[in-house]
Amino acid sequence: MRQRTIVCPLIQHEGHYLLCKMADDRGVFPGQWALSGGGVEPGERIEEALRREIREELGDKLQLTSITPWTFSDDVRVKTYADGRQEEIYMIYLIFDCVSANREVTINEEFQDYAWVKPEDLSHYDLNVATRKTLSLKGLL
Repeated sequence: MRQRTIVCPLIQHEGHYLLCKMADDRGVFPGQWALSGGGVEPGERIEEALRREIREELGDKLQLTSITPWTFSDDVRVKTYADGRQEEIYMIYLIFDCVSANREVTINEEFQDYAWVKPEDLSHYDLNVATRKTLSLKGLL
């Protein structure tokens, strides 16, 4: 089984948290709401990976003013690729508290929607199990 280290930003702006709805045809949690993030590439430093993933998935205009390592977790998940292939992967999640200076997001093809959500509204979203665990640990659910 392949192992991947995943960087996940928990991005907050003026009391609202950024959630992204995964595309229906790919990812570990197709069609569900999640945090953005992705894998660390060989030779890449953790913060470089986090900033790269944010740029790739959320665009160049979202500006982070703070990045603080927060916690980690791990589990085994099945990832579905755009071509329909599936792979079981041992995932190590490194989760960061991030504050953004703005809400200028341009999602890529991995997502179908995004939302800035008040903590009291988070439970109304179809959150994937990993995001639900993270937000609960943070005291937001």
